[in-house]
Amino acid sequence: METVTINNNFKSEEYFINMGPQHPATHGVLRLILTIDGEIIKRVEPDLGYIHRSIEKMCEGDSYQQIVHLTDRMDYLSSHINNEAVCLTVENALEIDAPERVKVVRTILSELTRIASHCLWWGVMGMDVGALTTYFYGFRDREMINDIFEETCGARLTMNYNIPGGLMFDIHPNFVNRTKAFVAHFKSKLPEYDELLTGNVIFQKRTKGVGVLSKEDAISFGASGPVGRGSGYSCDVRKHHPYSAYDRVVFTESLRTEGDTFARYLVRIQEMWESLAIIEQLIDNIPDGDHKVTTNAVIKLPKGEFYQRVETARGELGVYIISTGTKSPYRLKFRSPGFSNLSLLNHIAVGGKIGDLVASMATLDLVIPDIDR
Repeated sequence: METVTINNNFKSEEYFINMGPQHPATHGVLRLILTIDGEIIKRVEPDLGYIHRSIEKMCEGDSYQQIVHLTDRMDYLSSHINNEAVCLTVENALEIDAPERVKVVRTILSELTRIASHCLWWGVMGMDVGALTTYFYGFRDREMINDIFEETCGARLTMNYNIPGGLMFDIHPNFVNRTKAFVAHFKSKLPEYDELLTGNVIFQKRTKGVGVLSKEDAISFGASGPVGRGSGYSCDVRKHHPYSAYDRVVFTESLRTEGDTFARYLVRIQEMWESLAIIEQLIDNIPDGDHKVTTNAVIKLPKGEFYQRVETARGELGVYIISTGTKSPYRLKFRSPGFSNLSLLNHIAVGGKIGDLVASMATLDLVIPDIDR
């Protein structure tokens, strides 16, 4: 049969469909324009901007204390870590050394945040491929962490506990006991995740050998976090550029070499175990002392350029500030992990089916407000 070319873009057997921005598998307002031949994907083109809020531009008119109240609205599942990144950038620029108590508490809260994010991801990952029960298991455990957050700072999702120079106020008297209770609980429940989903034959068929990303391509696309480490790329900021209290704990960077969807899944499962180990090393060793250092009511950074990177639940978040010596940044840029990780979606999806795209996209763990900002 003669093949007819239409507009030099689509062959007669090919057509395109919209996946999103309301599709449940896109996890927010993300539109994917799929070029498909039958059910075989020929091209994936993300269409962004549906939740763009000009956060970076807004930061240029805010004080450094006010910026912290915007960054937790980007990757809202890593809100504490996002805020810590801004505070560390300001503290480094001012040459302020936060109290040791602050460093340890920040690290514990960051790892609780990571576990909470991965619990939500795991529950939704299973639901995306047809395993509804995982959603309830993941949220069961995540609720315990949210209760700790609420008692500590009054919020369960978008937290404003970090401030330049320390913490808004000291930890709650119940913080240590409730955190230790959660660690004991979750260590007994995490094996259920493997029993329910990891070892499931159908789940493995849906994820093994699907969405393969080589180490070289991971580096080329700027992948970070579990996406990069699932391809054997050692990129954990906590290991390579330690901050807060990560230089005083022992943990293993989770790495896999297969580069497929199942490898990225296993990296996040292992990361939850490592986060528990970090918390256990610190929770009984929180130093006494102040919960913040005194700063000026109006913070002005010296003239110059400042950069700080941290490891969120999705990968490397970078904060780049250009200061002219005023109370607001002249320019502020966030290097979000989700944007770089999304850029490789077409690379790993072409040649697969739409069902494979759903599974692969789930292990990119996209939070769209982190990409759009």
